[in-house]
Amino acid sequence: MAYILLVVGFVLLIKGADFFVEGSSNIARLLRVPSILIGLTIVAFGTSSPEATVSIIAALEGSSDVSLGNVVGSNIFNLTLVVGIAAIIFPLKVETETIVKEIPFTLLASGALLILISDVFLQGEERNLLTRSDGLIFLLFLSVFLYYVFEVALKNRNKTKNEPIPVNVKWPKNIVVTVLGLVGIVIGGEMVVSNGTEIAYSLGMSETLVGLTIIAVGTSLPELVTSITAALKKESEIALGNIVGSNIFNILFVLGSASVISPLVVNTKVFTDIFVMIILTVLLMIFSRTKFRVGKIEGSVLVILYILYMIFIILRN
Repeated sequence: MAYILLVVGFVLLIKGADFFVEGSSNIARLLRVPSILIGLTIVAFGTSSPEATVSIIAALEGSSDVSLGNVVGSNIFNLTLVVGIAAIIFPLKVETETIVKEIPFTLLASGALLILISDVFLQGEERNLLTRSDGLIFLLFLSVFLYYVFEVALKNRNKTKNEPIPVNVKWPKNIVVTVLGLVGIVIGGEMVVSNGTEIAYSLGMSETLVGLTIIAVGTSLPELVTSITAALKKESEIALGNIVGSNIFNILFVLGSASVISPLVVNTKVFTDIFVMIILTVLLMIFSRTKFRVGKIEGSVLVILYILYMIFIILRN
């Protein structure tokens, strides 16, 4: 029964995120918010909302391994399988802004995470913790990133201010769709955490492993669907921008919010996974600098790396 409820939870999460992005994007259009700003904030937040919900609920229930593992696992899944499959479908063009500012910002966020959880090594504490003050630091970093996003939006305002609003975009419908999306995300998140941990225990899996695998993959499905759809439409800038933006939101917003609500105890195994996440981010930057695109060969390498990583963490458990 837990397996069925887990699948139902994922469906609610994914459809909820889809409804939330659609409804809130249309509301933003009705308010004449530039489309570039919608893409960099609402879509990035919307595709990260399953991770946020699962991690916050897990933190409240004391499952900090699920909370942290979910974010790190989702980011690794995004950097390898999502980018890889999208690049194999259609080579991803990389914007200069992504290479110069957004990928380095992802590295900064990842580095900050590594430092803030290294309490035993850096301060001689008895255990590693992501505390409320650490969470507030993440949220301050997020405000810097959002400032950058608004700056980008202002530069592009003249291109988008005269965009026509489709006749079928109405206030009542989109308010209902947005609220339904949020309800689906919250209920689905609760079902995923409770049933995912139950399955983990029944199979002898650790909470860290279930967070890095089952839950991480499930909550990253919106990014996978968004990026593959963008690649099929040959809108490759959206595909890569969505991943990088989502990874930044995952660390700064998701872990920041979760640790502010309830401090997270850090499993020492996660350090290896964070190092893997940082190495993969550097690799993506290197791939992006080759002719400003991620091609089919690079995409295939990333998919193979994800398969090898999955084998490693399953054997490690």
